[in-house]
Amino acid sequence: MVEKRNYKKRETPSPIPANEYGKLPPQAPELEEDVLGAIMLEKDAYTMISDILKPEYFYKTVHQKIFEAIIDLALQQNPIDMHTVTEMLRRKGTLDEVGGPYYITLLTSRVSSAAHLIYHSQIIVQKYLARELIRLSSEIQTKAFDEKMDVDDLMQEAEGKLFEITQQNLKRDVVQINPVIEEARERMKDAAKKQGASGLPSGFDALDKITSGWQKSDLIIIAARPAMGKTAFILSMAKNMAVDHNSPVAIFSLEMSNVQLVNRLLMNVCNLEGEKIKNGQLTPAEWERFDKDVNNLYGAPIYVDDTPSLSVFELRSKARRLVKEHNIQCIIIDYLQLMNASGLSFGSREQEVSLISRSLKGLAKELDLPIIALSQLNRGVEGRTGIDGKRPQLSDLRESGAIEQDADMVCFIHRPEYYGIPADSQGNSYEGIAEIIISKHRNGAVGDVKLKFKKTYAKFLNLTDENPFGDGNFAVISSKMNTDFESETPPEYLQTAPLPEYIQTPSSPGDVPF
Repeated sequence: MVEKRNYKKRETPSPIPANEYGKLPPQAPELEEDVLGAIMLEKDAYTMISDILKPEYFYKTVHQKIFEAIIDLALQQNPIDMHTVTEMLRRKGTLDEVGGPYYITLLTSRVSSAAHLIYHSQIIVQKYLARELIRLSSEIQTKAFDEKMDVDDLMQEAEGKLFEITQQNLKRDVVQINPVIEEARERMKDAAKKQGASGLPSGFDALDKITSGWQKSDLIIIAARPAMGKTAFILSMAKNMAVDHNSPVAIFSLEMSNVQLVNRLLMNVCNLEGEKIKNGQLTPAEWERFDKDVNNLYGAPIYVDDTPSLSVFELRSKARRLVKEHNIQCIIIDYLQLMNASGLSFGSREQEVSLISRSLKGLAKELDLPIIALSQLNRGVEGRTGIDGKRPQLSDLRESGAIEQDADMVCFIHRPEYYGIPADSQGNSYEGIAEIIISKHRNGAVGDVKLKFKKTYAKFLNLTDENPFGDGNFAVISSKMNTDFESETPPEYLQTAPLPEYIQTPSSPGDVPF
């Protein structure tokens, strides 16, 4: 006789709340199925989302493999439907891995049209980005517990990888041309009010004549060999912008501390020698002039950041904040080669500089303001001889040809006097003269502009500033449009202007024209 036992019925466990023991990664597998099904149903569906989705954006591995097969068909310009996708998966040897022909058929049966294809695709992208942020934060958290890890290096790495994720989400929709025409029209009106200066005036009349001011969204590279006066030029320009035109300017100084930079600015504004600024040995008259002139700088909208070895990712976050809080109109970087892209690995320094220049151009477009970056030149200039041999050229840009490609404008600072060249071939004196050579100008003219340079005060001026030399002529040596052809008769404003008398007659040795 079989003994009967009493079995207690097992109770079905209550469902676990979603967040009590763990969390699922952000995902939308149903939408992934709908998107793949719609692509195989509608003829032009893939074209609609080809620039939105990538295989890795799908959460399920089988969906990634199916989308890869769809991409292969599109690249070969073959039709995309459930039969061609099935055949492509069979050729790739992954058909069984995705569930066979049955699963492909099942995907197409889920949807009836591609009406919401783009919207569903955007949700898939958002889920992917959320997963990437979770993965990154988990990696950073693990490394943060490692006491051997340098915190500064970890912060740079986190910033670099976050920048990569951010770049994947920087997509702008296509717009119809009408609103763009209206924006261009408004800018033309603004330029007319400013008497032709559609951009931000540099304060140098001859330069602004060619450029119409520094234009929004432009990346401007100002390059020179050491001791040519790069920092003096951008400080003179920053003073013109902020003090004379009340345009807020941000200066990122990687080479000098903020006090050193301000000392150079005080030399510029107060017309005092650098040694006197450093040691404070001023005469009573100089102190009086200093106290008077320095008032021009108080309250000036100039913002200085002297973070050493600034990364392009730090610059991006700081620039956004400056624009939001202080309505910055221009960003100046001194200088590009001292920047880095920490947190990312590169095969060479050239690749890193390429990323930096590309990121600066992207930032200028994003913030819709000009970014002016100083750059060093290689030593090729020093090895050349003659008056023309010492003139810098685009191939002299240091460390990366990408700088030339990414920049909207490339300007060189050239002082022949520094190389012991007293005058040009026509006998015009180079004493106290600097040339701004515009070698690339994507949206306008190229040419040479002469400015006055006061080495004692590290200061650039218009030739007619302070009116010490008579008439109001400015000098433009040469100019042509940056195109594949040249007009036989250049526009009037590009023609060579008569040189002031003081340039025509070489000064005596030891004479200082200031």
